[in-house]
Formats: sequence, C-alpha cells, structure tokens
Amino acid sequence: MQRIYDSWDRAYKSVFGALRRNEPCTFTVCLPKDTGLSSPPMLVLYRPGMKERFIPMNTVYESGDDIYYSATALAKFPGVHYYYFSYMAGGSWHYIKKAAGHEGVIGDGDLFQLTVYDEHFETPEFLKGGVMYQIFPDRFHKSGLPHENVPSDRVLRDDWDGTPWYKPDHNGHVWNNDYFGGDLEGIVQKLDYLESLGVTCIYLNPVFEAHENHRYNTANYRRIDPLLGTNQDFQRLCTEAARHGIRVILDGVFSHTGADSIYFNKFGRYDTEGAYNSPNSPYYKWYTFQHYPDVYEAWWGIDTLPNVNENEPDYTDYITGKDGVLEYWMSLGAAGFRLDVADELPDAFLERLHDCVKRADGEHIVIGEVWEDASTKEAYGVKRRYLLGSQLDSVMNYPFRTAIMQYLGGCSPYEFRRQIMTILENYPKCAVDVLMNFVSTHDIERAITVFGGEPAAGHDKDWAAERRLNPQQYALGKAKLKCAMVLQFFLPGVPSIYYGDEAGLDGYGDPFNRRCYPWGHEDQELIEFTRELSRIRHLSKVFVDGRMKFLMLADDYIVFARYRESRRKAMVIALNRSDHEVSFDVDKTPFTDRYTMFRTVHGEIEGNQVKLPPYGFVAVKVEL
Repeated sequence: MQRIYDSWDRAYKSVFGALRRNEPCTFTVCLPKDTGLSSPPMLVLYRPGMKERFIPMNTVYESGDDIYYSATALAKFPGVHYYYFSYMAGGSWHYIKKAAGHEGVIGDGDLFQLTVYDEHFETPEFLKGGVMYQIFPDRFHKSGLPHENVPSDRVLRDDWDGTPWYKPDHNGHVWNNDYFGGDLEGIVQKLDYLESLGVTCIYLNPVFEAHENHRYNTANYRRIDPLLGTNQDFQRLCTEAARHGIRVILDGVFSHTGADSIYFNKFGRYDTEGAYNSPNSPYYKWYTFQHYPDVYEAWWGIDTLPNVNENEPDYTDYITGKDGVLEYWMSLGAAGFRLDVADELPDAFLERLHDCVKRADGEHIVIGEVWEDASTKEAYGVKRRYLLGSQLDSVMNYPFRTAIMQYLGGCSPYEFRRQIMTILENYPKCAVDVLMNFVSTHDIERAITVFGGEPAAGHDKDWAAERRLNPQQYALGKAKLKCAMVLQFFLPGVPSIYYGDEAGLDGYGDPFNRRCYPWGHEDQELIEFTRELSRIRHLSKVFVDGRMKFLMLADDYIVFARYRESRRKAMVIALNRSDHEVSFDVDKTPFTDRYTMFRTVHGEIEGNQVKLPPYGFVAVKVEL
C-alpha cells in the first residue's frame, strides 16, 4: 500500500508548507479499496476559536489496490490553522492524523499544522542569498582614534586578549563597566576583511549610548555611545559598508531602558528630569511604579533595567512615529533592526514598528529574537503573530541551531531532517529565505567550545573564566564547527557568523563568549574555509530562494539538495559528520536519473564514487 498522506510531498499536498491567504491548496489521501467507506472521506480544517470546516473529498483516480481522494481548500484568515482527515467505515469514524512529523496514520496522532499568512507578505531582497556577520562592538576592532565625552566611570582596558570581568562586587552586582575599546571606525578599517569573507550584512549588537559594555541598558536611543564614536561615525560606517556591498542592521532594545538613562535617570547622571526624579517627567508614563520611586517593573527583576510600557502612546510615537528613533537611524543608513526579546513586545507595538520600518522602501528588514518555533510561539498567554505579514520579516533561527548541534552530537539523521523540515513547513517561504542561521551568538556558548570542550553544566563562572580549549579539544571542536558551518551556509536562510567564530575564537557563556577578536592570532585555515563556503554560496541562485530536499540519510553522512524548479538547477551537498572517510555511489542519489550535467565545486568525486573525508563535504552543481 502507498503512504496514506505525506505533508512534505506535493503529490499529497499541492503547496508545500505555509499558504498565502486565499491561496488554493489540494489535499490528497490514499486509502485501500477494501477500506469499506460509507461515504467519501473529508478534509477537516480547524482554526482555534472557530468551528471545524468539513470539506468532502472526491475520488481522483485508482492505482492497484488503492484509491486517491482529493479536496481543494483555501483559508480566508491569516493565522495558524490545523487539519486532519476523517471517514466513516464499518459503522465507525476513523481519523488520519500526523505521525513522524509528516506522514499520516489512521488512529491516534497530532493535527497537521497549516500556517496561513497575508497574501501581500514579502521580505527584503537584499539579504537573500547573502552572508551576515554579527559584531559585538566593544570587542571586534579598536581604531585607536580618541573619543570625546566618554564617561569617567568606565574602566578602559589595554589588554585586548584579557578575560572580560565577571565577578560581582560585595553587594552581588556585576557592573559590566570594563571596556576594551572596539569602535565604529574600527569596523570601517576591517571592511575589506569582511568583504573577503563574502559578508553582505553586518548585524551590530547595541550601539546606542549606555553605561554597561553590552549596551542593552539604553541611556539615549538617539545617540551613539561616545566610546564607539558619533552619529556621524555611524553614518560613515553605513556609507563605507555600502561601497563594499554590505548593509548594516542595528539591535533594537525596546522592551526596557537603562535606569541610568535620560529617560529614567535614577543616578542623576543627566540634567533631564527622568521618570525616577519626578512624576511630572515627560517619561513618567513610560514606566510602571508599584511604590514610587523605588519599586517599579523591571526586566526579569533587574532593577537597572526598568521595563517600558510599549503601548504607551508617547513611547510608541517616540520610537515609531514620524522623525522618531527608527526613522532617524534609517535616515543615517541603517538597513533595519534585530529586535531584542521580541516575545516581550506587544502585538500592537510590533505592528507599528513594522509599518514604520516598511515606510522607508520595503527593503528595510525587521528580525525578531525568538528562541522557539515562531509560528507556534505563545508569550504571556497570547498566541503570537510574528510571521503572518504584519510584524516581523523573520527571526533568529534557534530551532536550526538546536538541530545542527544535536545532529553533530550524534542524534539520528531522521530526527535532524524532522527538525529542519518542521520549520520549513511551518514558516512562510519568504520568511524562510531571510532566516538568521547561526551556531554562536553573544547569548550562548561558542559552537567550537560546545563541540570540543568540557560541558559547562554544573560549573560556575570561575571554572569557565580561564578555561580554553587544549590542542586536542580545539582540533575536534574545529572539525565539528566546520560541519556546522556547512549546514549553516547551505540550509535555507542566511548564515550569520558570530565575530571570531571564523578565526577559531572559543569561549563559554556570557561574558566569555564575548572576548576580543584575536587579531594576529587567527586560525587562517578556518578563515579560508569560511571564504570557501561563501564562494560556493555565491555561485548559485538556489541559495537565494531555492527549496530544500533531503536525498540520502545514513548513519555517518547526509545528502541534500537546494534547487529551483523554474530554472531546473540544483546544488547538492553531501556532509560527513564522522571521524572516518565515507564514500557512496553517485547513482544512489535520487537526482541522478534526471540530471543532464553536474560539476563538482568542492570536494572529490572519482568516477562514480563520492569520497567524503572525515568531517568533510562535497558540493556539486547540477542541471536537470
């Protein structure tokens, strides 16, 4: 008997994955002739809060002992819908539901998800097919130029290779007030290097004035932190980056400000009347006080980070209104924003923010920090609408990162495929094309340390502070990092390199994952490997918006294709995750009965044998 239903196969579901509103899709099921149906099966569509829709299915054709039934449906409302199939046989109702992530089974199972998004939803073209590079500004490169108006309470360090301070004071507070001096002009000086890596977009961690080195405690949304430079320096960075084919996006921290800010002014640093100073402050309504002035809502209870009420009209206008914060930085060259803790930003605020960014020209981007499947995310009891067309263009792709780390940690290739395909099935295709694919960030351990080092679980920061990879650990971590980067670069979405990953920089969690870039001590072989991945990525348009298909799943290796049906072109990637060489016959890959030409662009194929060295890969360009 054939499969009953497979949501990944367009013979069963005519449109893979999410649907645009009012886009017709044909669903097909296959049942044995001897099922004994009392009437044709039905497609059952379900939208939470609404009644189920029962759509009769028609007999399409017969094949051997099986009959195929189909129904065409469309959804009129954006949102996450669900579906299953039902039929009456032998006097009882039977149900076809989901098992194994995509195949239908008769009996118990989950509902199939169907994401429906706005028919006009499109995402910026500039990022598609590109390469992103994330920079933690204080730690990337120091220009050596003097800066004016730097607060005197900052500790300016001259040991670029030193360990960031992490110990709390006698009151248990970590001040994060040591600075290594990386600045915007330092980034300008390294644009040739970034271009050589194939970088097309820089994502900057916060650059607005703030009084901790991470700068997530904004002091002034309209001013570059003086240690980084000036607003004009930011404009110059954007202009110079554009000459290298690179756009710049900023980190937007809009769920809270710093207590040490012009808006709150708890410590009296500024001559403004902050919310902490007087209920008559123009900023007072931005915050929620339980007992004025010392008890107030704060981000995760951290009193140096007072929460803002994003839906307070004055605050919303300040950020998203005409001549507001967003428009100002876009006028200086910002290509968009990555939103910190997007799940803490209300829907109404996100929609205003989205509209403001899109007023520019439609080519400015909004990416949200979301750690889970963004299509099913709930926050504070609300089902989020991130990827339906009116809030975010895309998200940080934590689910892919989890899948990659688990796969290289030994999980089943079938589980890896399920994790990848689930996201591709649940997200709108235009959002998939600009997913931010990373293996390290400022919030998590560097991937090379995860792969090669001792697990950090159960250890404190004193243990992690000076613990670096020994040569044997580094070799293993580097080999697996290269595998992770192959997946990061060639799965759907956009690879995001966390500064220093390409140079072999290691480190456990914050702040040890934020060490300074090792200029003069880089792993040049790893840098060249990164350049090779970018070269391959820029060779083919399939990495711009191509679809994805897994071709082979073996214990030690996987083979997958990125392809564009309209152009009949594909790039086939084979990756060996093991510590020994593996080989397989070209004829075993499903594309081989249809290709007219293939050209190896990386790796080795001898005759009919694909040879994969330990932790190595092969890339083949195919025409069908």
